[in-house]
Amino acid sequence: MSEESSSSKVAKGSAIILIGNVIFRVGGYIYRFLMASLLGPAAYGILGLTTPFQGIFQVLSAAGLPPAIAKYVSEYNALDEKDLARQTIFTSLKIMVFLGLFFGFIMVFVAAPIITNYYHKPEALLPLQAVGLITPFSVIVGGFRGAFQGVYKMEYILYTRAIEQIFMILMATALVLLGLSTLGAVLGSVLGFVASAISAVYIFKRYMGKYIPPANPDFKFPLKDELKLAKTLIFFSIPVTVAALAEMGIYSICTLLMGAFLPAAAIGYFTAADPIARLPLVVSNSLATTILPATSEAYALKDQVLLEKYVTAPYKYGMFFVIPMCVGIAIFARGIMGLVYFTNAAYMNGAVSLAILVVGMTFYSVYTISGSIVQGIGNPRIPMYILIIGCVITLGLGWYLIPLFGIEGGALATTISSFIMMVPMFLIQFRMTKTHAPYSFLIKVTVASLIMAIVSIIVPNNVYGLITGIVVCPIVYVIMVILLKTLSHEDVAEFRKYANKLGPIRKYANKLLDFIDKHSSD
Repeated sequence: MSEESSSSKVAKGSAIILIGNVIFRVGGYIYRFLMASLLGPAAYGILGLTTPFQGIFQVLSAAGLPPAIAKYVSEYNALDEKDLARQTIFTSLKIMVFLGLFFGFIMVFVAAPIITNYYHKPEALLPLQAVGLITPFSVIVGGFRGAFQGVYKMEYILYTRAIEQIFMILMATALVLLGLSTLGAVLGSVLGFVASAISAVYIFKRYMGKYIPPANPDFKFPLKDELKLAKTLIFFSIPVTVAALAEMGIYSICTLLMGAFLPAAAIGYFTAADPIARLPLVVSNSLATTILPATSEAYALKDQVLLEKYVTAPYKYGMFFVIPMCVGIAIFARGIMGLVYFTNAAYMNGAVSLAILVVGMTFYSVYTISGSIVQGIGNPRIPMYILIIGCVITLGLGWYLIPLFGIEGGALATTISSFIMMVPMFLIQFRMTKTHAPYSFLIKVTVASLIMAIVSIIVPNNVYGLITGIVVCPIVYVIMVILLKTLSHEDVAEFRKYANKLGPIRKYANKLLDFIDKHSSD
């Protein structure tokens, strides 16, 4: 496979995932806006307490196998071992379905009553039990999405996510309006995953034959070999699972601690701020999703030139957007909260926690890209260790800061731990891949973003100021990017590969790139 075609494949995959993530992030905000408006801060806080457990039990049920599927399917296809690629998918699904049923049972009959008793919030029992109904369907979706990722068919991931989200929003809204409150919101997620699982099976059977053809009649795979394959997958996935649980911890430990220290309404404010703070992760997660199989493939082929390209690109073209996004959200936090949750001004109480938390997401974005690359070259334990350390730090800081500062203390604990995780992961990744960090590029982007922030201070921190900032801040940022000569001709050329995948807006994106390229070289 040529470097050009490989680069185009990653550009296309990243662009598709990025566009999809933006759309689904908007859909997620619609869901959260509807739930926040219909439920009110207290009931919405209870929903916020159920969300981490939904993620935790989904991770336990999936056992970290979707990334393993993506990795091994990508490698087997690169080596033209189609039968092994197909076998990898079905062996993984057998494991995941069993675990999904097991952990679903545990959640319904064991974990939910214990958690409810600990929080002294009896209204949380039924929503927590409903979480257990999600796991059997979520693992089916996760398994097939791993297969889609492994053959770079990112659009299939988008289709299943679209179905999941549409059904979740419609059904949750209907059930809440029927009077089921927080339980209805969780049941909406259950029905979303049911619909998504059905669509994933259909897409695989209908469209994936070209990439993973039906099993060769001469292909024999006895039980002994399947157990050996299962062992390989599990050994790879165990650290991925622990890392995923630790990642959930970074996101959720403070929310879980708030359940013990704070009233439900305060948790509702934090829950309202949290998804907005994670908006910059749309960019980094999109790049990380595509870069894992790409770096795995380049590493397996021992192509150092291609590996260098894959490793540096996500930092440069991810942080170009992430850093100014985080700075902008922090500056206009109050206006954003007021605009997003305009039906209930009480949610603006979460603005300070949003400003603090989004700074941490800058650090976490860098960590996410680094961790995905290290996983791609076959070292998932390193991100796992760093995440575990980050969880311990978050737990300790949260336990101390939340009683003192409330939800702002939880946001500060998350931000500090994200920075502590970012630094070693970033340095280790470049040492392991023997590539070079784009320090000059990152410094220039940071300086441009900070100057944008200084200009933004004169704008009022309300909804009207936010609208003004949306217009002014990008202009200031682009001017500073040009003055600092941040983008080289090669960088602009790489950006074009992504811009050309943006459909109807590619024309305007390319005009902007032409302008930057012309003036940066003057």
